Parts: sequence; C-alpha cells; structure tokens
Amino acid sequence: DWDNAGKVARSHILNKFIETNQGKTAPELEQEFSQGASLFLVRLTTWLRLTYMTPSCLNKLLRSIGIFLSAVSSYRYLTEFLEVGGVLTLLEILGLEKIKEEDKKESIKLLQTIANSGRKYKELICESYGVRSIAQFLATAKSEETQEEVQTLLDSLVHGNPKYQNQVYKGLIALLPCVCPKAQQLTLQNLRTAQAIIGSTHPSIVDCVLNVLRTMHLEVQYEAIALIKDLANYDVCGQLLQGLVALLIPSVKETSKLQPKILNETSVLQVTAHLPVFLQQAAAAKAIRVLVHSNMGLAEEMLHLRVVHSLMTAMGNTDHSNSQRQASLTLEFFVQMFPLVEELVRKSMGEELFKLFLSNAEDLYSKMDSIQADILAANKVNVPKALHLSGLSQSNVRFYLGPRDQSQLTYIQSFPEKEQTNE
Repeated sequence: DWDNAGKVARSHILNKFIETNQGKTAPELEQEFSQGASLFLVRLTTWLRLTYMTPSCLNKLLRSIGIFLSAVSSYRYLTEFLEVGGVLTLLEILGLEKIKEEDKKESIKLLQTIANSGRKYKELICESYGVRSIAQFLATAKSEETQEEVQTLLDSLVHGNPKYQNQVYKGLIALLPCVCPKAQQLTLQNLRTAQAIIGSTHPSIVDCVLNVLRTMHLEVQYEAIALIKDLANYDVCGQLLQGLVALLIPSVKETSKLQPKILNETSVLQVTAHLPVFLQQAAAAKAIRVLVHSNMGLAEEMLHLRVVHSLMTAMGNTDHSNSQRQASLTLEFFVQMFPLVEELVRKSMGEELFKLFLSNAEDLYSKMDSIQADILAANKVNVPKALHLSGLSQSNVRFYLGPRDQSQLTYIQSFPEKEQTNE
C-alpha cells in the first residue's frame, strides 16, 4: 500500500500508524507487521532522506520513526536508522530555514531518544558536529517549549559523555551572547550542570558570564549570579572578583556613548534606565552581595580590590537608581561586618549622610540630594591603604561580625605584609 500510494495516501497511512502504534514495544510492532516492521521503517527513513528538504508530512514522518526508535527493545531499529545516516539527516533538518519549528522539535526529540540510548550514541551525535547544530537551533528557536526540549538534549549530551563533554561545555559558553533571553537562561542552567561534571573552567567563561549581567531580564540575571556563585569555587575566582568590582565603575568610554542621546531626550530616565552598562553595574553589586553573604573570605579579598570605594561610586550614579540601591545594600554588609570599613565610610560620607545610610540603606538613593551624590561618586576611600598605614596588615586582625552571622561572632583574617598597590 505504501509503495503504491501518493503523498496524500501516505499521509493517511502515517496518521493511522501513529494512532494505533504509539507506545508499543518492538515485539508488538513486529507482531503488527508479521515480523516485517523493519521493512516499513526502511521505507520511512528512505522517504525522509528524499523529502526532508521539501517538507511534506515531515512531522508525521518523524513521529512515526520515533515510535520505532523509542520502542522497548528497539536496538535493531536504532541501528538500522543510524546506518542510513539518520543522525546527519536530523541535524541537517535543524539548520534549514524553510522547515517549521514544530518539525524541528520532533527532530530534537528523536535526537534525545538516540542520545539516551547510551554513550556511543552521544559520541556519534557529537562527532557529526551535533553540538554546533543543536546550539545554533537553541539560539534561534522561538517557542519556549522547543527551547526546553533542546536544553534537555544538551543536558543529556553532557552527562555520561566524557570524550565530548568539554565540547558541549564550550558550545554552551559560545551560546551565552545570544540575544534570546530564554535561550540564555536555559544555557546558564546547563552550564551550571556541566561545570559541576567537568570540574575545571574554560578561560573565557568569566567574561561571557559577566557580559550576561547586562540583561534586563531578571530570570537571566538570577541564573547568571547563580553560576557566578558556583565559579567562585574554581581557579577563576580571582579573575571573577576583579571583574565584578571593575563593573561597579563603568568606563567613561561606555557611559559617554549615550551622552548625546541623554541630552536630546525629554525623558532622561527612558534612556538611562535600560543602558546595558548600568544594568550590568547594578547586577554586579547584587552578585557581590550574594558572594560575600555566603563566604566571608571573599569579602576580605574584595576589600583589597577597593570594593568599598567602587560601591560608593556606584551609589553616586544618579542616572540609574537600581545601581544606587544595589550598591547601597551591598555596602551595608561591609559596614556591618568590618569596623574599619564603617569608620572610613562614615568619614567619607559625613555624619548626616551616614545616618541616612544606616537608617535605610535600600531607600538612601531617594533621600539624598545631588551634592551628597557627588560626594559618593568622588569618594577616595582606600581600605587597603588604611590597613597598611595603621599597621594592621602585619598582624592578625579581628573583625567583629554584625547580626547577620549569629553562628560566627568573630573572624580572624591575616592581611599580606607588603603594601597594597591597588588604587
């Protein structure tokens, strides 16, 4: 019937096959076809290879093949499909513009079935440049449901695939700059999993993740900060801390890009509220707060990077209120934890502004005037220099912790003896 049928008749045959055989095991399929199920599978795969570039019943065709590949005890069907280049065909479908996304999603589901069949099948997909094709599709897919199917496939490829897990890891890092927020969110989730499996970092991951902080999508920012928290446990920790502190004071080159626009616009807020570099500044302040809350050692490392000076500078950024709010909340932690920081911040702010800060750090930005903002932006607080001049850097220093750490009332930190050169 199949051999003698045209496109319309074949479509009806596929409909009936899907309706009556969904979820059947391989022995049941053989019984359905009088021990000749492979003969029908060959016809399906042949028609797929002949027609996938001119989509005709492609969705039904892929679903029908999926019934064979996902059947219990389907090793024989899987082998037959792979022998005729099934993986390459599925990957090529992902890159064709004229094929509907719904059809591409079915292709992804088949690749999931293949990958879940064992390590050698995952390796076959990766050897066929599958990671690149799958990642590119994730970056361009429109439907969240489709994107989540791709995420599941990439997650499968990074598990139990030691030969190519680094390839998947690098592919995920390369995906981070994509413009689709949902794809970024899912990629960051996969990266956290991959990072834990691989146990080592790629040099480019820090810059890529820090750039993601420019997003205006909070769900993406949340995943990026979660990954940053994970990365603090690896060898890139120093680079990560330096990068975060540097983001608190955007370069003049970055902030001057929109200066003419700001002057010409009637609503300054409309332009500056979504300036990526200010979004990044606020997110960096938030990320620092997350890190130091979970690890006092990181807080003390940041003191030597002049994080207090940078946070106060960000608090003076009247062009972006969220930067002021996030920086203020993070500075509050350092003031509560370290008496020396409290003393230096008090001197720099002045009594009136410091009292406002202590009373409600989160709302400080809405209560201070332009002169006070300028004082913050131009602050000269230098914690490393103060430590050196006071001689505290040559002995163990006891910092009394604030009420946020009830389990640990004191913390002992030994500062390096040589003079800090950070400014």
